[in-house]
Amino acid sequence: MTARSSSLSLAGVFPPIPTPFGGDGQIDYEHLKSNVERWNREPLAGYVVGGSNGEYVSLTADERVELVRKVRALLPEGRLLIAGSGMESTAATLDLTKRMAEAGAHVALIVNPNYYKRKLLGAALEKFYKEVADASPIPVMIYNVPANTGVDIPAQTIVNLARHPNIIGMKESGGDVAKIGYLVETTPKEFQVLAGSAGFFLGALAMGAVGGVMALANIAAGRLAQILESCKKGDLTGARAIQLPLIAANSTVTSRFGVPGLKAALDLMTYYGGPVRPPLLPVSDDDRAAIRGVLSRANLL
Repeated sequence: MTARSSSLSLAGVFPPIPTPFGGDGQIDYEHLKSNVERWNREPLAGYVVGGSNGEYVSLTADERVELVRKVRALLPEGRLLIAGSGMESTAATLDLTKRMAEAGAHVALIVNPNYYKRKLLGAALEKFYKEVADASPIPVMIYNVPANTGVDIPAQTIVNLARHPNIIGMKESGGDVAKIGYLVETTPKEFQVLAGSAGFFLGALAMGAVGGVMALANIAAGRLAQILESCKKGDLTGARAIQLPLIAANSTVTSRFGVPGLKAALDLMTYYGGPVRPPLLPVSDDDRAAIRGVLSRANLL
């Protein structure tokens, strides 16, 4: 391959949507439909299905694919569907990526293998991503989330991978804004970097990120879209005024309480959050009250 295989734009705000479960622990597709229909009215560029906030690791491969198929059926024209398809082996990742493409995904978001983290150095990860990108029928995004994987993909590895014509961008969740700036500066202009958290969204945009895949986008899409638009207009003062109150909300809902906290926040905002899948535990009543308080202070309720 000598040219970029895709001209897809990743610019905009993407929520990594949670997977709704019923009381029996099975996926609740009716509530998935009602949530997506409501998100369809928000200023979003698309959805990430099968991310960390989707409890991806607690789903079977068939469940992961079916979720993508269901969301694709609800997707408005012009929005992207990004599907998580990273597995621990190259072969399994390729198999799931091809299944995601068949289910209607536009882009594959691939978290790095991490179980053998001491051996998964730059060269191994580079080989992994190149082999997946070579065979993937859809464009690939790198997903760097060291808080979950224990592996922070080296910047030089990303720079090398950014030259691959079927690797169109990455979700950078490490929180290092200087690293984001370095990547924007040293990768081809077609390679698109997205912030992985609302807490550093403005900082990432200032460094050249084109958007974000952020848990808080599930409940604050409008605010985050306003930050992006303000940056495009050069209104950093306005963008900062929106960003600052969201930092505490993001830290509380996503970093402190994680997926159970995000689902509790969705319930409080009249979406369907519902239960988490074991072994995760739901938030306590006291924690739910804390979440309500921080959402109120951020004027999200």
